Amino acid sequence: MTELLEVRNLKINFKTDDGVVQAARGVNFSLEKGETLAIVGESGSGKSQTVRAVMGLLADNGYISDGEIIYDGLDLAKIDKQDIHKYRGSDIVMIFQDPISSLNPTMIIGKQILEAVLLHNNISKKEAKNKVLQLINQVGIDEPEKRYKQYPHQFSGGMRQRIVIAIALACNPKILICDEPTTALDVTIQAQILDLIKELQEKTKVGVIFITHDLGVVANIADRVAVMYAGKIVEYGKVDEIFYNPKHPYTWGLLASMPDVDSSEEDLYAIPGTPPNLLNPPIGDAFAVRNEYAMDIDFEEHPPFFKVSDTHFCASWLLHESAPKVNPPKAVLNRMIKYKERYGTNE
Repeated sequence: MTELLEVRNLKINFKTDDGVVQAARGVNFSLEKGETLAIVGESGSGKSQTVRAVMGLLADNGYISDGEIIYDGLDLAKIDKQDIHKYRGSDIVMIFQDPISSLNPTMIIGKQILEAVLLHNNISKKEAKNKVLQLINQVGIDEPEKRYKQYPHQFSGGMRQRIVIAIALACNPKILICDEPTTALDVTIQAQILDLIKELQEKTKVGVIFITHDLGVVANIADRVAVMYAGKIVEYGKVDEIFYNPKHPYTWGLLASMPDVDSSEEDLYAIPGTPPNLLNPPIGDAFAVRNEYAMDIDFEEHPPFFKVSDTHFCASWLLHESAPKVNPPKAVLNRMIKYKERYGTNE
């Protein structure tokens, strides 16, 4: 595989009336050509702000205080905002949670895709329109000629998201960032959109970063998973390693708290407590106060990454050679068994 993107020690701050919020606190990850990296975690974990920084889309009160975002030999964290436009929307594109907010309600769908095609391709209007029709068909929408002339309100939520994907693909991007693109859709349509993204990736070899709070969404789409908590990545590895051999107590909590069609109310698990206030992040492991297995050192020093395998790493003091041996809770073990029955493994 060819490395497309490398994020090194990324730190993102936001100035507020109450002080500086440390949204990302030294984030590291890479993305390879043709792979899907899923970044998962609760709301407020910093995952969306991290990819917004990659796109150069932080809010006016947000800024990168340290770190690098290496793409095509350049550090996107340090180039001028004007220069990042050369990459955003062409080489690197982003799909958001609510497709209706990404579409102009007063303009027909065809013209909205056409604008993107003409902006990023040196072709005639006739060629561009043919490409638009091909894109509409490519994302699984029938009767492209008819749909070309329709407005966003004439499309369902799932179809609008397909149109947003078509606009994203209009410039033949190298990296596609999906920020919870299926959250607002029902389960059936959600599955269709996930299948579409996976199918398009296999055809175009685009690298995908998929942001979600739901581990179940990534079970059959991701190649690698990064689990993020309180502005830090706490565990990362291949999808099978995260689902079938999780090591961090927070990852255990995410797995155990996911609803299942076979689950009763008694089976549902909730991670106790709430995430920390990132105006004043904890000195040690940010998850310590919610972790029933926390040791004294968790409140004193943030754990380094311990190597589980060549591709699997976890920041938990439980992996230290002197730590007591702790197994995942029964609820997590049950989820691991169910996922293995449902998805098998990628090995």
